[in-house]
Amino acid sequence: MRIALDSLPFDPITLQTMVRDLAGAVDEGQIEIDRLRQIIREFQRARFGRRAETLEPDQLLLTLEAETEKSPVMAPLSPLITENIGAAPVVKPPHSKALPEHLPRTDVTILPDVTACPSCGGALRDAGMTTSEMLDWVPASVRVVRINRPKCACRACGTLHQAPAPERIAEGCLATPGLIAHVLTSRYCDHLPLYRQSQILARHGVALSRSTLADWVKVAAWWLAPLRDQLMTHVCAGERVFADDTPLPILDPGRGRTRTGRLWAYTRDDRPFGGTTPPAVVFYATPDRMSVWPARHLESYRGILQVDGYAGFEQLTRDGTVHLAACWAHTRRKFYELHQTGSPIATEALVQIRSLYEIEASLRGLPPDQRRTLRQEHSRPRVEALEIWLRQKLALLPSRARLAEAIRYALNRWDDLARFIENGRIDLDTNPVERAIRPVTLGRKNALFAGSEGGANRWAIVASLIETAKLNGIEPFTWLRDVLTRMIEGYPAGRIGELLPFPRSANE
Repeated sequence: MRIALDSLPFDPITLQTMVRDLAGAVDEGQIEIDRLRQIIREFQRARFGRRAETLEPDQLLLTLEAETEKSPVMAPLSPLITENIGAAPVVKPPHSKALPEHLPRTDVTILPDVTACPSCGGALRDAGMTTSEMLDWVPASVRVVRINRPKCACRACGTLHQAPAPERIAEGCLATPGLIAHVLTSRYCDHLPLYRQSQILARHGVALSRSTLADWVKVAAWWLAPLRDQLMTHVCAGERVFADDTPLPILDPGRGRTRTGRLWAYTRDDRPFGGTTPPAVVFYATPDRMSVWPARHLESYRGILQVDGYAGFEQLTRDGTVHLAACWAHTRRKFYELHQTGSPIATEALVQIRSLYEIEASLRGLPPDQRRTLRQEHSRPRVEALEIWLRQKLALLPSRARLAEAIRYALNRWDDLARFIENGRIDLDTNPVERAIRPVTLGRKNALFAGSEGGANRWAIVASLIETAKLNGIEPFTWLRDVLTRMIEGYPAGRIGELLPFPRSANE
């Protein structure tokens, strides 16, 4: 707002109006400056700060007196360094727990280098043995399985008899199910890109190009795709399902760069409310983040869908068969970012949200009805008081302030946030699906991008099965090798659900 100082009006009322306008403009400018400064602090924390969002129990009790305490005087290092020169480093044992019993043992016996007593020359007799154990590593090896099929001829009729050749995962494929399971596990469980696996195999004297390994992954994903479909049926049978998504760069050769696809995750985990159904996670890769994709994936689902703040999930609630439950962790994160900058209101909001989590910690594993009863008694008063408190604080804040945005984010989803009080199957947050996504993001960091939409789909298929196996405590490589072998040998299609990576009791 510019004012010509040489032509100011003489009317006092007009001058007062101009001063009020100037004061309002200054206030608006200061609000915008504070908002931009807060955005800069958030970027700095995202780039350089710690990822953990913990709030120390005694953080609010800190005083300035603690900062004035003198630090303990450190002893000079030079005498210690000179005393330890030439000494072998001492490795502290990580634990005193015995090594696992299932590991094979190789005995090494070290006999004394004397046959008679050096002191008196007497004969030495057996007086027991001292045994200690060390952990060793045997590198993986590559072998060739040579298949011999003898031919037997009948001299009477001249016919030739020979056993049929074993089925392979693909015609002319040189890899056994064990090798392909190793490639899949290394790629999607240990996050080792195919070009690195090719280099490792080359060190073992086997020259296999990355394209060859990619072809094996493509064929294996074709065999495993029906299992992913069965897994999704299992997930959709749950009364409460978590949903989330994460970016997945996909190579776009025509443009010479990558485009941002999405990897959708749907998790079923009934363990928090005492369920015995095996947990599972299913991934789907899509070229974009349009809301039609979750609607298509969850077309047959009926129940509670616990999600983050993505508005695309709202489309699922139109026919009333799906009800959304919001995530308190996402709501809390908004306030934590402001708490880092010293906002007392944000800190108080964190303290109140933490009280809800303390209640939930005592309810984990209880049946749904019991969880609902205890939530009605303990959580409902806190949630209602928090809503009133947030609305009071919002009325005192400028509309464009970052704290006001955080409060509006919570209040706009309040019905979905408070739904956990009425349903004992709902959790406070979507952490189970976020934990399932975390390994995929690590693989994305190592591989950088998916080579095509087909590659992204294969990523989703194999990752669904491997992460589900991990959720159920099943070793992925052993399971993949067994399942691929059974499917290649002609496992009945009608019983394919028995091959899911669940505990044996769940598949019986």
